Amino acid sequence: MSIAAFAARLFYTGGFQMEPSSMSLAAVPVNTQHLPSPALRRFAWGVLAYFIAVILWGTLVRATGAGAGCGNHWPLCNGTVLQHSASVNTMIEFTHRLTSGISFFAVLGLLAWTFAGTVRGHLARALVEAILGALLVKLGLTAQSQSPLRPAYLALHLTNTLLLLAALTLTAHLLGRNRGYLRGEIRLVAPFGAVAAIVAVMIVGVTGSLAALGDTLFPASSLGQALAQDFSSASGWLVHWRWMHPTIAFVASIFLIWLLVRAARRRTAWDNRGLSALVLFLLASVYVLGLMLLAPLWVQVAHLLGADTLWAALVVLTARLTLEPVK
Repeated sequence: MSIAAFAARLFYTGGFQMEPSSMSLAAVPVNTQHLPSPALRRFAWGVLAYFIAVILWGTLVRATGAGAGCGNHWPLCNGTVLQHSASVNTMIEFTHRLTSGISFFAVLGLLAWTFAGTVRGHLARALVEAILGALLVKLGLTAQSQSPLRPAYLALHLTNTLLLLAALTLTAHLLGRNRGYLRGEIRLVAPFGAVAAIVAVMIVGVTGSLAALGDTLFPASSLGQALAQDFSSASGWLVHWRWMHPTIAFVASIFLIWLLVRAARRRTAWDNRGLSALVLFLLASVYVLGLMLLAPLWVQVAHLLGADTLWAALVVLTARLTLEPVK
């Protein structure tokens, strides 16, 4: 099974699993002629999976210190396109730039296909336009990665990345809907709690990026040295984020667990118990991996993969809870 097909099945939204006391599917006719093709739906999930892979490669760039492998040239690498006798750091950074550029054309293709394969008023049309704009901002910010305001840049960069990832997820979700995908055919239901959960996870993500930057700029050779740095009054604020990040994540997790319990019990057009259980499992896994100090590279990549999957699952769950089809 391909990654795109796995993602589509994991966050499957094509059908509605009604509660026994709710209206049956037979009573709600669906005009399949107006629905996006299965190929477009798979492509949308594939773009999302590819974008997550690009993010994970960015973690490799940060963890190996290969960010300066291409010098100060953008979008070229050391002033050229083809690299001759390139170092390992140059190849890592150049691959990251190349895959980031491919993501732009993938989103451009998704934009064209969505407009060609959906009816007027489909919510996915507006989302892919926003995705294209956010991706342009992301690529532009990358060119400024040598800014002296690196922590502020990193926080802004990650916020934009999370919003871009959320928009891609929501686009794939809406393309998979049989109802509730047109303007005027949805209603907002109690959006404040769900939006608060999204904001809380974004804050945790930003603090996590700052903690990772602290690990990069102020590395520790042992667990004892890392703990001494974390609680030393002489350490900078970036070092303190290494223990503040899991603390903030724990507080946010309490709120998320409350939201998941409500989502599992609430009667909607979907059965949210499976997705709520998945979010809870990812939440626990990401927190455990995040507590591992001096973690090897593969653990860092697994931590970020779990965090990105958690973010995507939370976006789908939020859409299910707040963007309900009009009965």
